[in-house]
Amino acid sequence: MPIGYRARMPVAVVTDSTAYLPAELSGSYELTVVPLTVVINGRDGLEGLEIQPAEVARALGGRRTAVSTSRPAPSQFAAAYRELLDAGADGIVSIHLSAKLSGTFEAATMAAAEIGSRVEVVDSGTTGMGLGFAALAAAAASRAGQDLDSVRRVTVQHASQVSTLFYVDTLEFLRRGGRIGAAQALLGTALAVKPILHMADGTIVVKDKVRTAGRALAKLVDLAVEASGEGEVDIAVHHLEEPDRAAALADAVAMRLGDRLRDCYITEIGAVVAAHVGPGLAGVVVHRRA
Repeated sequence: MPIGYRARMPVAVVTDSTAYLPAELSGSYELTVVPLTVVINGRDGLEGLEIQPAEVARALGGRRTAVSTSRPAPSQFAAAYRELLDAGADGIVSIHLSAKLSGTFEAATMAAAEIGSRVEVVDSGTTGMGLGFAALAAAAASRAGQDLDSVRRVTVQHASQVSTLFYVDTLEFLRRGGRIGAAQALLGTALAVKPILHMADGTIVVKDKVRTAGRALAKLVDLAVEASGEGEVDIAVHHLEEPDRAAALADAVAMRLGDRLRDCYITEIGAVVAAHVGPGLAGVVVHRRA
């Protein structure tokens, strides 16, 4: 049974394990989470259930350790969809990480075609809490009694209202996994700069460049404030085994945003994203409420 299985809302909301929802929200929203798989030296396990981010971080530090990830099988999604419909859901909105980063969206789409018209699959164009904020908005819309098409529209709308910005100590892991081009990876090595990355049209691209890690974190704050616009926002700060750095980053952004900041979450990324970004990640996801 997927994580967080519920069947009380008229429209069930399904997402995947890369949403990295904060623990304090786990009991507040009715979401079904289908996990991706992480493979460490040939041993595979479900993200968040059998393999945790700390294990991936340790593995990435080993010279002869192979780490990879794989999408859920279409059958996993089909089983989750059938279970929710059998439990009384009128329809399902299934929102997932960018189709340009993973085959997860494709697997969900294949399963939806098997189930029928009561399943709508949405490509968030991002991951982490960029995906998470959209899933939470979908769950809130369903809880309010909106129908399948309305919940789908809310999901798409909120996915478009997020900006995902992050810094990593090295681009080597992104290059190895094919999530960033060789030319962009070279930028962070040969030129000895620290790129700030962001999600654009579903892909990871360089947003800015600085010379040191300290300046990179300061630039993250500037870019997060810039991305917030003029209205109320929520933010999520992601990290990998760097809780103190994440707390400092959250405080700096909160101070700049003032009373425009509604909710602020700090959450560690999971094993799948950890496998592709490597140690040292610091990220800020900005969710514009309107």
